[in-house]
Amino acid sequence: MIDVTYKEQELDGKSVLLRPVKMSICKADQRYYQGTRSQAALKKKLPMALIHECVAQVIYDPTNTFSVGDLVVPVPTVPTEEDEIIAENYRLSSYFRSSGYDGFLQDLIACTPDRLVKLPEAVKNLNVASFTELVSVCVHAVDRFRRFSHERRDKIGVWGDGNVGYIAALVLHYQFPDSKLYVFGTVEEKLSYFSFAEGTYHVDHVPEGLTVDHAFECVGGAGCRPAINQMIDLINPEGTICLMGVSENFVDINTRMVLEKGLRLCGSSRSSAADFQATVDLFAAHPHMVSYLDNLVGDVVPVTCIPDLHKAFDSDIHRSFGKTVIDWKK
Repeated sequence: MIDVTYKEQELDGKSVLLRPVKMSICKADQRYYQGTRSQAALKKKLPMALIHECVAQVIYDPTNTFSVGDLVVPVPTVPTEEDEIIAENYRLSSYFRSSGYDGFLQDLIACTPDRLVKLPEAVKNLNVASFTELVSVCVHAVDRFRRFSHERRDKIGVWGDGNVGYIAALVLHYQFPDSKLYVFGTVEEKLSYFSFAEGTYHVDHVPEGLTVDHAFECVGGAGCRPAINQMIDLINPEGTICLMGVSENFVDINTRMVLEKGLRLCGSSRSSAADFQATVDLFAAHPHMVSYLDNLVGDVVPVTCIPDLHKAFDSDIHRSFGKTVIDWKK
């Protein structure tokens, strides 16, 4: 059930007031909308405003950081303390909008300037900008990969032919242009979108002898187990496996070969304000990347009332590839 509620917003002189322009529906939002999270999680976190992927317009800024009318991308991760070692998106004290705290599905949003990244004027595609958060998650994962992996990166494999796999592969394509990129999936139609990759393969028909130096797992769910174990089989010794897919259940993996090959498993989740800035910089530097990301834009649903929101979420439920964008008309 989606309902309207009113909350008084105190203007403390430290927050920027925003009006959402475009929003994008994430699978996490769908799990709350459909009630597929555990009963304990639902009772703990609901009710709340959904959506953590958004581009918004500044309507009031007492801090004079932005100008009225500026387009900005709000960062859903909100740290509550400083830590020189642990990144803000991994601190247990940080909170995340639309996961136990109100997200951006509101008429007005208040954010401190440090939680906002200005959208470059060169980026005109607001439908793509609406899911900057998801791209920033992949930018963050690739940055961790750069820091933790060895420098032999001739061949990189990406497992997963969905949205996260597509974006992660695209970021790798632009960040490591000299590396050969191989994508492994299960749906030929979706694999056809990865035209920038060196090769795409159905997981059941991988050429004999094909190996990779490093691998990214972007599958999630029940598919994590076979994907990770196939990576362990195909990866070269001392490679790094970056885990990005979310699974609600424990996953069995072949630890014997992890030990024998000396592999490094690197988990990655969410992103920081710095990752958002790196993402919009990437958009500005590589306009073709935005064009590739436009392939992910599915339905764009104008929303002026609650039934329109149900239409957007219902449309997204049946989408196996691409993003449903909410055109916020309120």
